[in-house]
Amino acid sequence: MTKGEDTKQAILERASQLASRIGLETLTIGRLATEMGLSKSGLFSHFGSKEALEVQVLEFTAQDYRAKVVVPAFQMKPGLPRIQALFDNWLDWVTINTQEGGCLFVQAATELDDRPGMPRDYMEKWQQLWFETLAEAARRAINEGHLRADLDCDQFAFQFNAILFGYHNSQRMLKDPRAEGYARAAIAGLLAHSRA
Repeated sequence: MTKGEDTKQAILERASQLASRIGLETLTIGRLATEMGLSKSGLFSHFGSKEALEVQVLEFTAQDYRAKVVVPAFQMKPGLPRIQALFDNWLDWVTINTQEGGCLFVQAATELDDRPGMPRDYMEKWQQLWFETLAEAARRAINEGHLRADLDCDQFAFQFNAILFGYHNSQRMLKDPRAEGYARAAIAGLLAHSRA
């Protein structure tokens, strides 16, 4: 990496952390410049617009997500081990990752749902890809004989994701110490209901 690329990587890392705490809408080039101790014009030269900054923050976060949640899970054997790894990796990513405000994607999903533009378009595509990843993991589990043949994989993905969002709300908003236990019980119930 060049010095400029290293600088941009550091900027995106800080922007991702900040956006998870204050939201993409509140993240501005000026505020980020202040946080980083950089000039506003110097920071602007990396992105060109607030919207481009938001999209690149989402892209940066997605790369981190793939590397820490999806790729390690898909290195597991197909079927229940892979599905369990997707859940465990996600919990780790939200609980111990470097994002100050929890999962940026959970926050952005509600923040951007009624706001047209490139950031929303990116989030919609990313969300569809995540649902397809979950549905594919369920299909592979059916092929392995772990889940029942008549399972609706899209419904399974919906419920799996709903448990993740529920955990995030209970853990971050309600500060409920039982949140992880509830989420693990919910996933266990979903898998028990879905077993072959």
